[in-house]
Amino acid sequence: MDIEAKSAFYVENIRKSKISIYDNISYDDSKLWIPREELEYILNKKLYGLSIGDLPLRTRSKVIKESVCRALGYDVPSSFTKTQPRFPGQDFDTYSQKSNNLQIWNEEISPSRRYVIIQIIDNTRIGRIKVLLGEELAAYDKTGTLTTKYQARLTSVKDKSELISSVDTERINTFVNSFPYVNLGELRPVDNPSKKSFLSIRSIFDKLTSLIGTSFADLGFDQERNRGFELHKLICLSLGYKSYEDNGQFPDLKNQLLEVKLQTSPTIDLGLICPDDTSELDIKNDFGVKVRHCDVRYALFYASIRDGIVTLTNLYLSSGEKFFSRFPRFEGKIVNKKIQLPLPSNFFSS
Repeated sequence: MDIEAKSAFYVENIRKSKISIYDNISYDDSKLWIPREELEYILNKKLYGLSIGDLPLRTRSKVIKESVCRALGYDVPSSFTKTQPRFPGQDFDTYSQKSNNLQIWNEEISPSRRYVIIQIIDNTRIGRIKVLLGEELAAYDKTGTLTTKYQARLTSVKDKSELISSVDTERINTFVNSFPYVNLGELRPVDNPSKKSFLSIRSIFDKLTSLIGTSFADLGFDQERNRGFELHKLICLSLGYKSYEDNGQFPDLKNQLLEVKLQTSPTIDLGLICPDDTSELDIKNDFGVKVRHCDVRYALFYASIRDGIVTLTNLYLSSGEKFFSRFPRFEGKIVNKKIQLPLPSNFFSS
């Protein structure tokens, strides 16, 4: 089915089921859980151009939530309960934006929650709608407040390579491909994981150790993100992919459930995501089980920078489940009241 047919399928199933926006739906419910792409498609198709008049803020918010309910096939509740998120069944919150300053009050951003950002045009009608995960939303934070929420420390840098988790977590270990040679050349790093091509954590370790000693040009002291891109490219090639691809989502290499960290200092910034979190990720796969945050594998490369050259000196590979057994955890900065995120001017057009 194309996206239009799939979207209609979900809406019709919800309408027939008579469930409310507060009824829990599992991520792996193929009939009622609306994937992010389809969610964004439905809301744009049904709500774009909708007139909301020049209403007071609270009234406008209520009208928009009612419209979202109808668009997705839900009955409008007699009153909206103050839950977090406001649409708990589909795990999303709605934010209507007249300006590019997104404000989130009295709650932390959840990395796996969906955030429906609704453009308000001329204060009278709905424009484009974008659906982002919390981890993607955090990328717009320019203060470092969100990107350093969870932190850990790299201690005793001795061995050049260290496999912290000798096997994958129990949930995904039975789905790894045991063949020594798995061809990833026809796949993309951002593809969904599959049993046919899913490498074990040990296989990944064996392939990535070859990168120790590799060097590349340093683009500048303030180019940490671009240094990460260079490492990401090297890892893709080392694992057997023909090309590098990054969609900015967690984990970096979704096809192998692999998150990449480049360290030039002992402090490891983990952002909003706690590696040993047991909550589920909205990642499609053919494993027959839902992948959790703690199932993700973390490849941490330590590097030195000298005379404009970055050299990879150490590799550490761990499951999220075992991450803090090697890297002591400590809390970063935590926001308690209001989060303000400046959205770029092309946010709704990109």
